[in-house]
Amino acid sequence: MSDMTAEKLGQKITDAGLLEQGELEAVWGELGTREVTLDQFTSLLMRRDLLTNFQLDRLFKGERSGYFYGNYKVLYLTGTGTFARVYRAVERGTGRVVAVKVLRKRFRDDGVMTEQFLREGQIGTGLKHPNVVPIYEVSPNPNAPYLVMEFVEGRNLREMVKVRKKLTPMESIRIAIDVLTGLAFAAEKGMSHRDLKLSNVLITSKGRAKLVDFGLAAIRSTETIKDDDSPNARTIDYAGLERASGCRANDPRSDLFFVGCMLYHMVSGQAPMYETRDRIQRLSISRYQNIKPLIQVDPTVPKAIAAFVQKSIELAPEKRYSTPTEMLEDAKRVQARVEAGETADSEAAAAAAADGEVVPMAPALKMPSEMEGASRTVMIVESRIEMQDVFREKLKKYGYRVLVFSDPERAIARIEDSATKLVDCVLFSTLALSDDALEAFNKFGSSDATKKIPAILFVDAKQSDLIKSAKLSDKRILVSTPLKVKELRETLLKLLGPPV
Repeated sequence: MSDMTAEKLGQKITDAGLLEQGELEAVWGELGTREVTLDQFTSLLMRRDLLTNFQLDRLFKGERSGYFYGNYKVLYLTGTGTFARVYRAVERGTGRVVAVKVLRKRFRDDGVMTEQFLREGQIGTGLKHPNVVPIYEVSPNPNAPYLVMEFVEGRNLREMVKVRKKLTPMESIRIAIDVLTGLAFAAEKGMSHRDLKLSNVLITSKGRAKLVDFGLAAIRSTETIKDDDSPNARTIDYAGLERASGCRANDPRSDLFFVGCMLYHMVSGQAPMYETRDRIQRLSISRYQNIKPLIQVDPTVPKAIAAFVQKSIELAPEKRYSTPTEMLEDAKRVQARVEAGETADSEAAAAAAADGEVVPMAPALKMPSEMEGASRTVMIVESRIEMQDVFREKLKKYGYRVLVFSDPERAIARIEDSATKLVDCVLFSTLALSDDALEAFNKFGSSDATKKIPAILFVDAKQSDLIKSAKLSDKRILVSTPLKVKELRETLLKLLGPPV
């Protein structure tokens, strides 16, 4: 909006209810005048955590609603699906950070869709378990039905696999155990999930898996095959499986088949069935009949996991696990066997080394004795996936928990909006982000909310202009390419101190 001024924006902010008049007056007082530029005004608002980029963008677009849902103030859009949008929000009065899931406008006049959406909420309120994302509140507001849920600090499993390509066997089986634990709890209440897939598993910053979207759990209609615009389009994969296997609709063992599919994908990096949006192809019997054995796709997968997956994805339901509890107990036995196998491999390698024999080990099983990063979290701000993987791999070997962001502004906003300490150090990479990373690094060091958090600027030695412009201090350190793990570790220890 070319005619927008700081004062006009201030009026829009109070009209939208984002700030009280007294709060806005305090901002003018801090500025000392109302004759300031928009940049000066918005910079102060964001620096003092009074507004977010998302809110400002909506204000500039002239949007008059969508800032609040009930008692919850929207901070950012965090996810968009076919049927709903999910926002990070904060509860007024308590400051509690939550996720608000709002039914999209084009479905609000659809009674069936609205009923199912609200049913999802009602089901979720009855599922209180560490491996299920809880729903706190359900609003049938006809103008904008919404659900209030726990906000999970992390990413979904699909994003995780996309970035990492594949996960280690131990990591994969641990996630599968979390998923099965959540399913076993739901089964005790007479519920199955009916929409299990990678994107419906959230991985917290501590590595715990949580199930979301139990919205189809209580639906027992046999007519699950609808047009793609229907809410029940989400059950097409289940309908295809049940048609191919000749079992009844809504068979609870279908969930267990898709747990096996997720584990197959995690540990091999490949989906067991070809992925498509075409409804007819998704219903094709051959899609379920022609799954290659996991051990053929990736011979390095431990045999215990390969056998476990094979039983999980048997086409004949009677050959699969019969209940989530039965499958969970077997998964725990598989986990113990995999762990024992890793220990045996490590001991064998150590014995061989003592005899002067060089025995190659799988990279995933090499664990250094130095774990200086244990209980510490490093955020990597880097847009290139290959470099994200390099940083993640190098740091995780030494015990660091790693969070990755591609957008510097979003990374800083996530830290500023966190009610608790999110990271111990942030690494800004300029290799692809260039000036954006430098600007974020300098801003990070000057903001009251982040200036006490150590940060590293990763640069190419040839980027002389960036190096000269970097604002360095005892907590703001520069590391140049090529990446030397030892140098990076030493820098982190210098910033964070020795492990406790």
